[in-house]
Amino acid sequence: MRKKILIGALLFFIMLLLSFSIYISIIIAGNYAIDNRKLVMDATTTLVDQDGEVITKLFVENREIVEITAVPLHVQNAFIAMEDARFYDHRGIDFRAIGRALYRDVVARGKVEGGSTITQQLVKNTFLTNEKSWLRKTKEVLISINLERNYSKEEIFEMYLNRIYFGHGAYGIQAASKLYFNKEVSELTVDEGALLASLPKAPNTYSPFNNLELSKQRRDLTLSVMERRGYLTADEAVRLQGKTIKVDFNKITENPAFLTYIDMVLEEAEALYQLSNHEILKGGYMIVVPMDIKLQEKSYQLFQNQEYFPEGGPSQDVEGALILLDNHSGGAVVAQGGRNYVRRGLNRVHMKRQPGSTIKPLVVYSPALETGMYQPYSLLKDELVDYEGYQPRNYNNLYEGQVTMYDAIKDSSNAAAVWLLNELTVTKGKSYLEQLNIPIEEEGLALALGGMSEGLSPLQLAKAYRPFAKGGAMVEPYFIKEIYDRNGNKIAERTIIEQQILTPQTAWYMTRMLEAVVNDGTGKHGDVEVALAGKTGTTSYTEISGATRDAWFVGYTPNLVGALWIGFDRTDPDHYLTVGSSVPTRIFKEIVNVEASTVSFVKPDDVNELEPPIRFVDINDLQADLTFKGFGLNVRLNWTPATDERLHYHIYEVSSTGTLTKVADVEGVGEYIVRGVNLFSLNEYVVKPFNPQTNLEGSPSNQAKVNFLLSID
Repeated sequence: MRKKILIGALLFFIMLLLSFSIYISIIIAGNYAIDNRKLVMDATTTLVDQDGEVITKLFVENREIVEITAVPLHVQNAFIAMEDARFYDHRGIDFRAIGRALYRDVVARGKVEGGSTITQQLVKNTFLTNEKSWLRKTKEVLISINLERNYSKEEIFEMYLNRIYFGHGAYGIQAASKLYFNKEVSELTVDEGALLASLPKAPNTYSPFNNLELSKQRRDLTLSVMERRGYLTADEAVRLQGKTIKVDFNKITENPAFLTYIDMVLEEAEALYQLSNHEILKGGYMIVVPMDIKLQEKSYQLFQNQEYFPEGGPSQDVEGALILLDNHSGGAVVAQGGRNYVRRGLNRVHMKRQPGSTIKPLVVYSPALETGMYQPYSLLKDELVDYEGYQPRNYNNLYEGQVTMYDAIKDSSNAAAVWLLNELTVTKGKSYLEQLNIPIEEEGLALALGGMSEGLSPLQLAKAYRPFAKGGAMVEPYFIKEIYDRNGNKIAERTIIEQQILTPQTAWYMTRMLEAVVNDGTGKHGDVEVALAGKTGTTSYTEISGATRDAWFVGYTPNLVGALWIGFDRTDPDHYLTVGSSVPTRIFKEIVNVEASTVSFVKPDDVNELEPPIRFVDINDLQADLTFKGFGLNVRLNWTPATDERLHYHIYEVSSTGTLTKVADVEGVGEYIVRGVNLFSLNEYVVKPFNPQTNLEGSPSNQAKVNFLLSID
């Protein structure tokens, strides 16, 4: 008896030791298999504008993580009822459910019911593959037991609801709620929650988008199970089963209008904030960007319109690029890297091209104004000049001899621009771009016309024109304003730093002269409904007569500054433009018209206004009448004056030998009285208009003889 007791005790001890060893092994094996990093789920990154409106979502798996407290209890109950009725009672493995499943499988002679708990499903989706083997099942059991030891039921359920797949690219209950019902998970009704709980077993089969009738049958089954489990009354279940399924398909699609902008956001995130593309797609960030959604989509639509991109040579594949920045902050409002841009493709916003005449304000006219030696109405030489073998020509081969800076900019005179750069020196001309951190290697006078080995990109040109719009202050363009992590914590914010590189007076003079380009000069093509200043530019393709290589418009409104280029990625005899800058000018105007703002440029308080130019008039109706007043004879001169009362008139007497003698200077009127003339030695008279802005005289009027028909004043 004693021996039996000892043997029994020994066996009990051995069994106890074995059980303890197995338990310890389970803990060790399970803990070893649990990689907590795998429990960190991929989450969708959302791009929003500055008003919080969602622009697009970036993801590997479309998932928005929510806390369990955000999920209504009736939605939680639907999942518990369908997936794991004893979830809150077991420790990761439900032996009762396993036994029931085995029994039903045997009766049905096939697998008809699973015994996996919610914990096991989480483990399988997180740590294991879909391999069907006893080893994988054993690992599943071991990890499930240990997962329950390390996490609360609420934490496990939260991870489960955020991880499971609901079909059509939606992972997690929040993404599913937005996909199927276009609402937050917290707003789900009982029947909507029941529908979502019906999907995880076979998302594609039971999707209401794929089979509405089958989806309703599955939802109604879920409602019946909820009633059987005590979560609904019979009356509630019947009423809910009588409801039709109403879904609001809200699948996230990749809008092609946004592709360039998205790539530039990803570039900036990596370059400035050390967030790789892979991390952005998986990290669940919210990125606030300065995009104007309406302008971004409008620009894309215009880029697709063939009417705005006329045929180029034998080929019709004319390309384009556009960047628009907010004047005040420097934030990128619009970016289009091509007419059919593809993700991570050739981004023409960064592509350097010959800038043509758009460079003249940057390397010629603003540096000249900064010296203080030149003013908007200073006279520049407009002649065909040879500079040691370099002979710049005006596009129309016409030369005025001398023109004002105002008119040289307005009419894009090449000869005047090169002459002025030669007077300034190339070194002085490059100083403005150097302050913008845009280094230029060229040392020749051809720089005045955009002759460069590399060229400038649309983004660089937009950046360079911004100081004209903002009192001479430079700012670096940006695509990311703020970044928040998945927990809502701000982890990055753009700091706007301005640097004064031009005087406010120079910036204002440039704005007024570039307005003239748009209103009366080379940029007058197309209709614009907002205040606009800017410069056109074209470069020639010399292999074919009249062909163009690049066509530009760079300009700004009171709110936006940008650059638009059209051309071919490679210009050759089969790829060249047959139009010039009129096309990008019209497109640019169409885009900024969307602003719906007629606000004018506002002159800063501390700068002088630039008066409009004074223009000469031809005088061909000068009359000279003899008049008598008191005891003296006078000659009254009359002519039709200009409507601009700022124009002066120089009065000349013409002697018998043809010598002109100036007798008077009058302003704004069309008459003058020459007093005390000698009846026997009367002279003829001539009037010349005089411009006080340039100190130049215009053409002389007709030569008027004195009319002897005496009148008495």
